[in-house]
Amino acid sequence: MRLRCAVLDDYQRVATEVADWSPVADVVDVVPHDTHFPDEDALAAALADADIVVTLRERVPFPGSLIARLPRLKLIVASGMRNSVIDYAAAEAHGVTVCGTASSSTPPVELTWALLLGLARGIVQEANGVREGGPWQRTVGADLHGRRLGLLGLGKIGGRVAQVGLAFGMEVSAWSQNLTRERADEVGVELAPSKEELLRSADFVSVHLALGERTRGLLGPAELALLKPTAYLVNTSRAAIVDQEALLAALHEGRIAGAGVDVFDTEPLPAGHPMRTAPRLLATPHLGYVSRANYATYYGQAVEAIQAYLAGSPVRRLPVPAAAPSPV
Repeated sequence: MRLRCAVLDDYQRVATEVADWSPVADVVDVVPHDTHFPDEDALAAALADADIVVTLRERVPFPGSLIARLPRLKLIVASGMRNSVIDYAAAEAHGVTVCGTASSSTPPVELTWALLLGLARGIVQEANGVREGGPWQRTVGADLHGRRLGLLGLGKIGGRVAQVGLAFGMEVSAWSQNLTRERADEVGVELAPSKEELLRSADFVSVHLALGERTRGLLGPAELALLKPTAYLVNTSRAAIVDQEALLAALHEGRIAGAGVDVFDTEPLPAGHPMRTAPRLLATPHLGYVSRANYATYYGQAVEAIQAYLAGSPVRRLPVPAAAPSPV
């Protein structure tokens, strides 16, 4: 009997193009899905005949209730080696193997700077003005050289964002709950004495923290009120780190110069979501890890994982996670 492999959230319809699926073509039918399923019922119906599921990052939750409704499911391959929305215990109880893939941190670093530069130089407004025949020059760009970049988080991604900031001649400081002076010195940035001081002093703030109990709602109304009216906020990590209502209020009231956001409380964004029309907002549809090289890795290693599973030797298995350490 042939197996069915469902590939979720293949919005660009490239899953079968960027990788070679021929090694499993004799036994596996690949079924890409280019739309997002809105709820568990729709997802359970779509995956009812799936033996294998390939899912991107943490975009589709797999709670125990869903896994229990998929009796044919035997293998989940998730891109990356960390996924907080899969119920690993339920997967194990139902005989479902969960595997991961490698993932490069380069694409989200590059997107962070695309958003930051787009905000600073009014790229979208000016490009639209040229295309639409509007006024010639409508904005005055914000400088980067000599300005302060404040990073919330100095892990793999935050550290590389810092290096680009230093190359632009920016003053760079960083803060997180467990950031050490040794790590800050290693990257060559200042260790901010507190979150509050970082927010007060920064001209640009960029978020690079994992979502957890200590980071959920880390930037609320009080924290956003500390930002300069000329400051910009960039979030390519997780929406819940920043209070979404407080951010919308700050943008509408002009209390910050602007925000660049790649992550949202609901994805895909509903048609009438206020983030679609907020002023001073440069928004992208969760493109952080979306690059051709990363997709080639995700889907290429998904094929490897399927091969290994069928051979009885699963690779890159994702274990039931222990208590998560504090994010950097």
